Amino acid sequence: MKRLVTQFGMGTSIRSQDYTQAAARAIRDALWHNSLNVAEAFDFPREAMRIQVQIGVQRPEAVDCSLLMPIFPYGQPTITVVKGGLDIPRGDKTGLSVVANVAIMVGFDMEDTHA
Repeated sequence: MKRLVTQFGMGTSIRSQDYTQAAARAIRDALWHNSLNVAEAFDFPREAMRIQVQIGVQRPEAVDCSLLMPIFPYGQPTITVVKGGLDIPRGDKTGLSVVANVAIMVGFDMEDTHA
């Protein structure tokens, strides 16, 4: 895959400690702040886009990746969840606020024209 774009985002779950929701918000944060026409620029169909998603949260096992896939309207996403992000104790000691970080790398399978 030839990487063309890297996007970053952050999402939170302030009260419900929902790691999947924090991850979804981080993905949307990365995607919705950009309007990229990468597929059109290289004359590829949108479906050919390779989308590598890396999510960092303190409890990777608590993220349901199947609920995140529909966020991507096209392309071929793969999602990896790793330990990262933050769990911040709430001031009233009733739980945690969850922070998820995401990096999204977008590219295509391209022939190396420099060979």
